Amino acid sequence: MMLRRALLTTALAWHGVVGAVAPVPHQFGAIGHSFAINADEAPLRQALAAAGENNNAFVVATGLKHVDDACSDALYQARRELFAESARPLVLVPAASDWSVCTTPAGRSAAQERLTRLRELFFDEPSSLGARKLSLNRLSSTAKFRSFSEYAQWEVGNVLYATMNITSDNNHYRPEAGRNSEFEDRLVANRAWLHRLATYAQRKKMAAIVLFSEGDIGILPNDGKANKAAKPAQALLNSRQDGYADVRRQVAAIAVKFPGKLLLVDSAPLPQGGIPAIAWHGNIGHLSLGNQAVEIKVSPVSTALFAVAPLAAPEPQK
Repeated sequence: MMLRRALLTTALAWHGVVGAVAPVPHQFGAIGHSFAINADEAPLRQALAAAGENNNAFVVATGLKHVDDACSDALYQARRELFAESARPLVLVPAASDWSVCTTPAGRSAAQERLTRLRELFFDEPSSLGARKLSLNRLSSTAKFRSFSEYAQWEVGNVLYATMNITSDNNHYRPEAGRNSEFEDRLVANRAWLHRLATYAQRKKMAAIVLFSEGDIGILPNDGKANKAAKPAQALLNSRQDGYADVRRQVAAIAVKFPGKLLLVDSAPLPQGGIPAIAWHGNIGHLSLGNQAVEIKVSPVSTALFAVAPLAAPEPQK
């Protein structure tokens, strides 16, 4: 093992990658937004159990609840307890149904209040959820962005992972005059976060950056998904602004300068009968999960680097 590591270090130095992080083969679980109405958490429980039985370095789950379930502290707390039982370190990605579409009994938006509560319950520590912890670096460690604790980064070998709060409801862009302060504040946070990730990945000579969000920013408009090509135009028609445009431009600009791969993972709906698969354009990859759960194997010796397979519990030993 020591000889192998020494040879790897020598090879990296020979190719001018002095100080680069050593590649580490690994795999992780990714769970799409799989909730049914009436607080049905069975699909989530099954996915977490399967991910726990397999050799996953961590699991990323999108969302807490169905859009029609109550935006209540009681439901939030129940899901907090469920995530705490995960056998693998679990990182949560916020979904629109968790906060941005929530309303008060009077029908007014409760988005900001619910987002604040989510941050208190799920993102208040520098570590993941789950029985086993994974150390995380949060955007909230920066004084200017103290409240943005749902933005987290971590790394395994030479792959940098990060979450972003980009929701499926046009990123919570509100067309009503004077109603967009939350969106605008988060836009500034997104810019700072992406700049921080890109700078870190460049300095550490990472092989890849993997970004998780609920919403699909439309980075690859022709990746074969149903109604994908019409999405940006439809967003403009419905809301007078594409809420993903700023993030999309910055991600594209990062990909031009970053020599490694840039993979975006979201929970956008798949075509009926669709199977999650990565679509590539140059060094930018896009993977939509829909409501499905997958395992992603990371193989540093493969030119593809990432391989996607359905998440399923291993066969019982006979």
